[in-house]
Amino acid sequence: MTLTQRKDLLVRLGNYMQGNSEGWQMAKRKAYLDNNWFIEQFVDLAIKNIVDHFLQPHQLDELAQRYNLPQERALPKKVGIVMAGNIPLVGFHDFLCVFLSGHTALIKPSSKDEALIGHIVQQLHEWAPETSDTVAILPLLKGCDAYIATGSNNSGRYFEHYFAKYPHIIRRNRTSVAVLTGEETERELEQLADDIHLYFGLGCRNVTKLYVPEGYDFVPLLDALRKYSNLGDHNKFKNNYDYQLAGHIINNRYYMTNGSILLVEDPSPFAPISQVHYEFYKNAADVAAALSENESIQCVTGRHHTPFGAAQVPGICDFADGVDTMEFLNKL
Repeated sequence: MTLTQRKDLLVRLGNYMQGNSEGWQMAKRKAYLDNNWFIEQFVDLAIKNIVDHFLQPHQLDELAQRYNLPQERALPKKVGIVMAGNIPLVGFHDFLCVFLSGHTALIKPSSKDEALIGHIVQQLHEWAPETSDTVAILPLLKGCDAYIATGSNNSGRYFEHYFAKYPHIIRRNRTSVAVLTGEETERELEQLADDIHLYFGLGCRNVTKLYVPEGYDFVPLLDALRKYSNLGDHNKFKNNYDYQLAGHIINNRYYMTNGSILLVEDPSPFAPISQVHYEFYKNAADVAAALSENESIQCVTGRHHTPFGAAQVPGICDFADGVDTMEFLNKL
């Protein structure tokens, strides 16, 4: 396929993903049955963000032009993609980059997020049978020329060992933080609630830690976080909340809560589900400098950083972990 044909197919895919075809609705229902964290609200949001920010014609043109993608890839490589399953279609951007670049995408989806990407690949095959040679879902990835793998720190070590002799991108655990000044508006705090709560906080771009000035008033924030109090009705989320709350009570540890989220002072940027850590600071510039050197941080939100509410809305040229996927693919 030519670059133009691949772009047209991706635009068609975006239109399809916005629709209500029976097959697509069944795939979304199966995604929830396979993984109860994938509630309809968050599946639809993930799809909307992909369509709005990855699959518009001008966005695909921008990506193709920025990296000088050829109309036809003379020597396409087989690129194995090991996808994570923490949020719906979290590996879609890797697929998009490999497919648009003209290489062959061989996908090993997570068992937690197989229904959606599996249906998308099947749909591409129906529209354009020639894609059967360039996109495939496989139970095991062998014989690839390069690999892009996303997983935990433990699986990352395994990937490093297994893929060592091949060109590769390995992604490990990351999380996101917010730097607050205490002068945030009610609207900004509501947007921060999105950064914290979307996808139950399971994404690497979800805010799991807050840096706040000494003397910070948490009451307006706790009120803003009530926007997602309905998550307390979700069995898995509620079980996590109850478990963390019980631990703090038993250990006589100070915490704050609005009944659906826990705020706990802790130096770690990583927080368990239903909990957010916070840390006081004296100098915001020192915080920013420290965060810039922390490889565990995916995204920083705040007035002088990524805008509140935008953490889970990366653009088509925002690459995970700051590793340029398209540059990697162009050099194969």
